[in-house]
Amino acid sequence: MAWYDEAVFYHIYPLGLTGAPTENSYGEPVHRLREVFPWIDHIKEIGCSAVYIGPLFESVGHGYETTDYKKLDSRLGTNEDLTEFVKLAHEKGIRVILDGVFNHTGRDFFAMKDIRKNRENSPYRDWYRNVNFWGNNEFNDGFSYDNWGGYNIMAKLNQQNPAVRDYICDVIRFWVKEFDIDGIRLDAADVLDFSFMQALRQTANQVKPDFWLMGEVIHGDYTRWVNEGTLHAVTNYHLHKALYSGHNEHNYFEIAHTVRRLYGMGGNRPDGLKLYNFVDNHDVERISSKLINKAHFVPVHVLLYTLPGVPSIYYGSEFGIEGKKTYGTDAPLRPALKLEDYRGAITENPWTRLIAALGRIRQNTPALSYGDYQELMLTNRQYAFARNLNGTSVVIAVNNDDNKAGFSLPAGNAPYYVGALSGRRLPVQDGRIGFELEGNDGDIFLPCQENDSAGAADMQSGNEGELQKKVTIQKEREAAKAKKAAEAGRAAEAEGNAEGVKAAQAEKNAERESAGAGEAMQATNTAAVNPVQESPVADKEEKKEPLGYVDLSLTEGKAYENMSIEELQAAILYKMSKNGPVTDQMLRTVRENCHHGSLINWVKSFR
Repeated sequence: MAWYDEAVFYHIYPLGLTGAPTENSYGEPVHRLREVFPWIDHIKEIGCSAVYIGPLFESVGHGYETTDYKKLDSRLGTNEDLTEFVKLAHEKGIRVILDGVFNHTGRDFFAMKDIRKNRENSPYRDWYRNVNFWGNNEFNDGFSYDNWGGYNIMAKLNQQNPAVRDYICDVIRFWVKEFDIDGIRLDAADVLDFSFMQALRQTANQVKPDFWLMGEVIHGDYTRWVNEGTLHAVTNYHLHKALYSGHNEHNYFEIAHTVRRLYGMGGNRPDGLKLYNFVDNHDVERISSKLINKAHFVPVHVLLYTLPGVPSIYYGSEFGIEGKKTYGTDAPLRPALKLEDYRGAITENPWTRLIAALGRIRQNTPALSYGDYQELMLTNRQYAFARNLNGTSVVIAVNNDDNKAGFSLPAGNAPYYVGALSGRRLPVQDGRIGFELEGNDGDIFLPCQENDSAGAADMQSGNEGELQKKVTIQKEREAAKAKKAAEAGRAAEAEGNAEGVKAAQAEKNAERESAGAGEAMQATNTAAVNPVQESPVADKEEKKEPLGYVDLSLTEGKAYENMSIEELQAAILYKMSKNGPVTDQMLRTVRENCHHGSLINWVKSFR
């Protein structure tokens, strides 16, 4: 057992999060990394125990064209800033792994600069693959070389050269000595030389106990990379694809088949193949943008935290922010965020609340880290499985249908089970538990003894009454929407927009009805409320609303940063309407995003 076997990761792309310039002037250091320091408390609060942050070292642009492996990118600060970041994280019990971009370097790396200057006479001419002094490139160097992805700004290192291996291994030792890091994520591991990775593993085994090597691998048999002699884990792109498409297509068979295949790769053992699981990252679109039905955020993340592997959350996705690639750029996937814009999210934002609950459950339920995997039920729209450890059986169930679904599942030896998310207490009868799940929902059922109250699950998961929190989410959401409608109505009235006033009043009336229904539901306590399910009444009224209540002519010349949330929402809807009809789903998505920073990034993404 090692720390990474039980970890929940938080992934940060620092140049994006801090809003650093896209090009490095190599000027005086700007201490932007210090802006990430407050995020450490947030990372811990949502139940994460490790942070993967990078790229961090001096580079030309996006960070993956390294020019100095031993110097923090001057756009982020100094080496002292990184040392302090790791120290603060460790004080909070958070492990830190960095991006290791060892497949290629930038053109300003010292070895490449020497080749450009001294050509055939350079002592570093064999540090790069296939350097050909009879060739040329778009920079008119008078020679050519292998690169990564067809981009000559990233020159491919000759990893079979002993001098290159020694240099990179020395970099790893330097990072541990200088910054006290706990592991490295190897960029482009699927194109690294295997003997090179084995040398890195030997170094990892020497520098620090339980030093973790994880590699970026897209396709293939993951056991080629994950074994005792090479890497500890790789990125699980197989499951990443299955998790969102399996929900978009109502096809849990795809997810279950992927899990069975990966579990089989590891010899059908929980410790056979530990993979780094994720639903989005700095290279792929945000999960909230990939899901056709936003309500699927709940079952997707229940699976992320309970299936075999190590779960990871990409910064900002716990708030439900959107992000899509546009015009060949990844910039919308890597936005600048300010933590103060999301103050109170852990209690007010249903997505953040869910992630925090899952983090606590994961950290306090060893079977989710070490238990074997047993499929219990599978249809297109319902899926259940168990994680079994030392006689303890934890049961997980998800439902991707819009309607309720019934489950009858085999259970362990305990007399009762408690839903760690819903708080429901279920008796075990004839070795089974029976229950219903709301539409687009999921739950994690933990065994408890007969004399345990529903708090048994709370004690094991650290939930502290998650049921009561979840039951009130709907009312909180409706109250927030009613407040927004009232504000919009006042704005419309001031502008003489009678239609807007009428629609706003209709929404307020609808929300009162919905809030009353929510109170009745809480009083009867028949089931936990799905935090993303909208009231049918509210949906009905929403279809009658105009695109926005704000007269955009009043915002002409106004910087997006100075606009209100309502103004930004109206601007987004206006830009959407220029590209085609605005559907009810699009309208709801915009209205539900009340985060100022996220809306600014969204409106700027339009061209």
